[in-house]
Amino acid sequence: MPQQSLFSDRAFYLGPVFRQAADRHGSVPVTLDRPLDVAPALGVDLGYPELADLVEDLSGRLWEAGVRPSEQVVVHKTDNVDIMLLACAVSRVGAVPVLLSPALAGPVVGQLLGRLSRPWLITDRARLDGPLQDVDVAALVRGTLSVDNAPGAVSLEKYAGAEPPAPVRLHPREPSLITHSSGTTGVPKLAVHCANSMWNRLVPQQAMGWPTRGETAALHMSFVHSRFYHLLGVLLHFGSPLVLITDPEPASVGPLLARHRPGIVETHPNTFVLWEELADAPGAPLSRVRSYGSTFDAIHPRTVRRLLDASKRRSPWLIQLYGQSETGPVAFQWFTRRSAARADGRRVGIGIPGFTRVRVTDDHGRRTAPGTPGRIEARTRGRILTYLGAREQYERQLDGEWWQMGDMGYRSRLGALHLIDREIDQIDSVHSNLEVEDTLMDRLEELREVVIVPGADREPVPVVCVRGERPLDPERWREATADLPAMAEPRQWRFEELPMTATWKVKRVEISRMLAEGARA
Repeated sequence: MPQQSLFSDRAFYLGPVFRQAADRHGSVPVTLDRPLDVAPALGVDLGYPELADLVEDLSGRLWEAGVRPSEQVVVHKTDNVDIMLLACAVSRVGAVPVLLSPALAGPVVGQLLGRLSRPWLITDRARLDGPLQDVDVAALVRGTLSVDNAPGAVSLEKYAGAEPPAPVRLHPREPSLITHSSGTTGVPKLAVHCANSMWNRLVPQQAMGWPTRGETAALHMSFVHSRFYHLLGVLLHFGSPLVLITDPEPASVGPLLARHRPGIVETHPNTFVLWEELADAPGAPLSRVRSYGSTFDAIHPRTVRRLLDASKRRSPWLIQLYGQSETGPVAFQWFTRRSAARADGRRVGIGIPGFTRVRVTDDHGRRTAPGTPGRIEARTRGRILTYLGAREQYERQLDGEWWQMGDMGYRSRLGALHLIDREIDQIDSVHSNLEVEDTLMDRLEELREVVIVPGADREPVPVVCVRGERPLDPERWREATADLPAMAEPRQWRFEELPMTATWKVKRVEISRMLAEGARA
C-alpha cells in the first residue's frame, strides 16, 4: 500500500490492498498449503498480481449477483485463505464483510445472522449440509451464494467473467468490517470496525514491522480475526513474500517452512506451543526466523525460549501484543534470548506510545497504586464503533473514553502492565491461574497444555493435556505442584477435547460446565 495513502487518508480499506501491493512491488510470491476453494485451478503457488486479479474477479461476480455498497455480506465457509480474498472483494464493492468463524455452531451462526440487516451469505456445501442444516437461513438473509455448487444457493461460478466495478470507498467512520469476539464466555458479540479505527491499529503495527520489512512471512492465523488483516496490510506494504497456512500440524508445517525459510512467523499462542516440536525438526524449519509474532493470549515463557533457541539468526525476537478484538493491540513487549531466560509470563508490556494508554482501577474507578491489583482498562483510537445488535452491552463497557478489558492485573513501579487473570476466571484460593499454569508448563516439559478452572465448589481443577497422549506421571505431578496452591486431582484430556475459539483460545467457562456435567468434547 503506498505510504502516502496510508498517512493522508487516515483510513485502511481492504478492497485495494493486493492491487496496490502488486503495483508497488510487482510479482511477489504467495504460497498456500492448499488450493483455494474459489479457484482451485490456480494451485498453491501464486503472487501479488494473481491475488489482485482474483479479488477483482470476485468483486465483479458479487456485483453481478446484486451486492451493493453498505450492504452486509457474511462470509462463513470452510477454513481457507479465500475467506480473506472474499472479504477483500466484498470491501472492494463498498459492502461490509461480516466474518464468521467456520468453527461456530449452527445455532450460534443463526443468532448472529439475526442481529444483521438482511445480509448476503457466502458459504459452501459443508456448512449448509452440516452445521446450518437446521437453521432457516433463507428467512435470515437477502441471498445465499456458494463457493461450490451447494444446493439451495447460487454458485459464484455462475457470474464468472463479470466486469469488475470501480472500487468503492465508504466514509472512514462508516462500518467497513464486522468480526466477532472470541465467545469464551457465551455467544460471540459482533464487533463493528471502521476504516479509521483500522488505520489507527495499522500504523503502530507498521512501525513495529519496519525492522523485518521484506522478509518472508509464514502465517497461521484465523482469517476471520481483525488482527490478520492488519498484519496483512503491514506485510503487503513492505512487499513480503507470504506463506499462508491452514493446517497447523507440525508434520505438514515443518517441511513447508523448511522449504521457504521464513524470517517472520506469526500464529496463535496455543499453536506456538504445538510448534515447539519444530524447534529440532528435520530441515530446521525455524532456523531463519528473525521475528515471531504472538497475540490473542499471553504466551508461555517456555514456548518463547524454545522458539528463540530454534532460530540460528544472531538476535531473533518475539513480539507479544496484548489486546482484544474490540480494541486492537493496547500493549506490547519484546522478548530476546536474554530477556526470555528470565521472562515473567504475566508481564504483557506497556501501552503503544502515541496510540494507546493503559490503566488499572479499583471497584470505584480510581487508579490503583503500583503493585495493587485491579481492573485493566485501555484508551485507544483503534476501538470499534459498537457491538451490532447489542449496543447496550457496548455502552456498559465504557467509562468515558476508557474501555474495560475484562482482565485483572496491576502496574509495576515503572509502568509495565502485568496480567493476573480474566475477571470471570478468578479463583479465591489462587492468586493467578495463569501464573500457576506457566509454572507447570516450565516444570513439566511433557505438557502440551494445562488449564486451571473452578470446580463445583470453586476449587481449582487442573485440566492437563500431555504430548503424545501419554499418561500423566503422578509422581512428577506431585513434585511439580508441591509448593503451589492446593488443587484438585488433575483431569487428563486430549488436546482436541478442549473447547476452543477460532484463535485457539481455551473456553474456560465451557470447561467448567463440562466438568460439572461430567461431559467431554
